[in-house]
Amino acid sequence: MTAIDSTLYKAVTANVAEHPGLSGFHLLPDGLDAFAARALLANRAERTIDAQYYLFHDDLTGNLLLERLLAAADRGVRVRLLIDDMDTAGRDQDFAALDAHPHFELRLFNPYASRSSRSLEMITRFGRITRRMHNKSFTVDGVVTVVGGRNVGNEYFSADPTVEFGDLDVLGAGPVATDVSAVFDAYWNHSLAYPAATFSRSKPSADQLENLRTRLQSIVAQSPSSAYAERLRDSPLVEQLENRQLALHWGRARVFADRPDKLLTSPDDRSTHMGPRLRADVQDATSEVLIFSPYFVPGDTGVDWLASLVERGVRVRILTNSLASNDVAVVHAGYSKYRKDLLRAGVGLFEAKAQSTKPKKDRDPHWGGSSRASLHAKTFAFDRQRLFVGSLNLDPRSAVLNTEMGIVFDNAQLAGNVGDWFDARLRDVAYELKLDDQDNIEWVEHRADGDRIYQTEPNTGFFKRMSVWFARLLPIEGQL
Repeated sequence: MTAIDSTLYKAVTANVAEHPGLSGFHLLPDGLDAFAARALLANRAERTIDAQYYLFHDDLTGNLLLERLLAAADRGVRVRLLIDDMDTAGRDQDFAALDAHPHFELRLFNPYASRSSRSLEMITRFGRITRRMHNKSFTVDGVVTVVGGRNVGNEYFSADPTVEFGDLDVLGAGPVATDVSAVFDAYWNHSLAYPAATFSRSKPSADQLENLRTRLQSIVAQSPSSAYAERLRDSPLVEQLENRQLALHWGRARVFADRPDKLLTSPDDRSTHMGPRLRADVQDATSEVLIFSPYFVPGDTGVDWLASLVERGVRVRILTNSLASNDVAVVHAGYSKYRKDLLRAGVGLFEAKAQSTKPKKDRDPHWGGSSRASLHAKTFAFDRQRLFVGSLNLDPRSAVLNTEMGIVFDNAQLAGNVGDWFDARLRDVAYELKLDDQDNIEWVEHRADGDRIYQTEPNTGFFKRMSVWFARLLPIEGQL
């Protein structure tokens, strides 16, 4: 089948013809919509599916999406699934069975040498095994892609009642998908990408694949009334895309990605890094920089850079997790030591609340509806003209250890929408940090009945705060 035979290809290229040189974008802030986009695109795939993820959980949403990928392979679509090996323990046989399918290839990136003693290998191969592929992309028929901060798992797609990551993906159509495909191919063909069959104890049988297919289909059959099944039935997203009715925002796009060799070179070798190129892009901002970074450890260099932006008149505001909402408390220890310097420099600093105070039906779909919310989006807006959406956190791990990717696209309406959300909603979902007269940090909660001020990390206990204080003493910032 050629590209021209694909319904998606025909629809997207017809749209691109009206916007030469540009790509179309549609933001996916809602977890259910983000899942539906992937699943429905998999349903419509006719030629290829290329999916690359840091985490692909063995849970409800992971299995539902895996079933869609297998169904696509069964009808002749070439499926390539590349997963970092960090979260795959105990799944070698299932993965090998999928890899044995004539139309389904599965590779693991930077795999553990030992399939049974991972903890020991974390010690013996620390400098190599702790560097991971953090990329996230899902590309169908070479013309539509979904890129952003979400891994594949319940907490990313509004399926976990106890915690939900407030996240953001972007659906891109047109030339941007070609560029994302090139990034995927670079990782897929790299020496660190190993076929799943490499780790199978024996050659998978046809029965193993059939048993896996039956198990996945059973999971799907048991969830016809779930929110996911409803969204898949009701979502018009892909149908609108095919009929050229989806609200796409058009603009020039640049895909930023670390080269996979980053995991093999010294952290001091920046030749493989996307960070310096992206930083130069942000440096062009003249009036405003808005940053969403769930794991934020700027270091002295980052503080100086942000301060330099403020000094030349750029308004800088940052949203990151509070101690209560952060799912990796040790990262908070690395971040907290820089808060005063940032505030003194004039940077606006906001920390996400762990819980919504509104009834679930009234909660912001950008933020989450579970009992505990945690920021996970990695997004930057510059001058309300350009927007970055991707996998990059502003911390040492993303900057120098792991590989990352993302898209910067020029579209004033989308970038402006993010800025408008920052202006209108930030006070509801986050604490504003300020320095009091004694140069101590205070957390201001803006409420309808008046501001409430906290002198310590809100909604945290003494022992949690003490553990973070102790972690600040450890020489681990380079690993955060």
